[in-house]
Amino acid sequence: MKTLPIALIALLMLSACETVKGAARDIDTAGQTITSEARKAQAAM
Repeated sequence: MKTLPIALIALLMLSACETVKGAARDIDTAGQTITSEARKAQAAM
């Protein structure tokens, strides 16, 4: 009976890890886009 709670905790931890990974990717993409647009704006000046 102890394996079920341990398995559930492990599953929750893995899903949280994937959520954090996805958020990090989204933030990284947004940062790259902002950097690219800033460079374009500076080049146009």
